[in-house]
Amino acid sequence: MWIQQFIETTRGSFEVFVKGEGEPICVTHLYSAYNEKGNTFANPFTEHGTVYLVNLRGAGNSVGSVHKDDLSMADSILDLEAIRAALQFEKWAFAGHSTGGMLGLVYAIQAPDSLRRIVIGGAAASKAYMQHPGSIYCTDNPNNGRLREILSSLNNPATPVEKKKSLNREWTEMSIYRPEKYDQYFNKPNSGSVVPERLDYYSYTELPNYDITAQLPQITIPTTVYCGLHDAQCPHVFSEEIANAIPNAKLFTFNDSNHSPFVEEAEKFVEMVASIYKET
Repeated sequence: MWIQQFIETTRGSFEVFVKGEGEPICVTHLYSAYNEKGNTFANPFTEHGTVYLVNLRGAGNSVGSVHKDDLSMADSILDLEAIRAALQFEKWAFAGHSTGGMLGLVYAIQAPDSLRRIVIGGAAASKAYMQHPGSIYCTDNPNNGRLREILSSLNNPATPVEKKKSLNREWTEMSIYRPEKYDQYFNKPNSGSVVPERLDYYSYTELPNYDITAQLPQITIPTTVYCGLHDAQCPHVFSEEIANAIPNAKLFTFNDSNHSPFVEEAEKFVEMVASIYKET
């Protein structure tokens, strides 16, 4: 069971959900809000340490945004550092998927002395993934036209709730290797709803200038990179780029997965997480 906590910091009050025992690890996503249901990506880590599933500024019941740029990755790291300090941890680990993984890379560059290790999945080190034809976000991708229609309807307040549920499912099915297994994959309690304000900041303010590829060799803490071979959001080649640039990073490839190996190949994902802790 995930336990709700409010962490009072020098930068405001942050809502976190805690589960597990042992070495602390922070898990979050750049524009998601969590609740007591926890998160399917975070669950495997609870078997090896205490997971702090963090609602960033403006997500869930955490402190709101004061000025536009406090939703940036750089400011989000300052918030995470304030949470770590309030919890009196000298160091903790970090795990993030997709834009959560991008945030983890920035964290390792910005505050390396605060981290024991990072686990980065389905991510990219620059905006180049948006121009890759293998990504559904690229205009050359065959699914891009339909995706734009879906996003337009989701952003329309007049779209009925049930229709939005159907559209969200269709969007998700574009990002799993075997869409016919959707019901099997997503039949467990989970949270991670999109926070529109944070997504908009990332999409329109941060993403156009996002490129940390030249800084990746600076990362010297233990790094695990993973990706589905068929990832249709951040194609596998971008995880290869990250792993090749970071000294001694390890790359795990999930051959039968798209963007969510932690549900598409759940057993192998659990094995990967266990191997990380066994080695350290």
